[in-house]
Amino acid sequence: QVQLVESGGGLVQVGGSLRLSCLVSERTSSYVMGWFRQAPGKEREFVSVISRSGVSTSYSDSVKGRFTISRDNAKNTVYLQMNSLKPEDTAVFYCAARAGAAISKTWDEFNYWGQGTQVTVSS
Repeated sequence: QVQLVESGGGLVQVGGSLRLSCLVSERTSSYVMGWFRQAPGKEREFVSVISRSGVSTSYSDSVKGRFTISRDNAKNTVYLQMNSLKPEDTAVFYCAARAGAAISKTWDEFNYWGQGTQVTVSS
């Protein structure tokens, strides 16, 4: 069973930055990796995804230009650098792994999930 452990969440002021990390128990080079988030009372939504090699990335419109996804397959770790944070970014952020090469933005196409890390942006 693949295990994913997120870290790096916390409380930050508007305009601040955080970097989330996701440590995977297996070789990340086998998986497309994604970040999703879920705010209270809302559905889980796509944030960003990165291909197995790291060459291809995609972002939701709401975070494009502010967030950057990256990966270090040698460390089995995926990152989400979040800049210019807004109150509407407040959510639990989840890391997810998808077996195979196809990039997806749909949460139910990902096979493995972390427990989530809380990000709170205060105004």
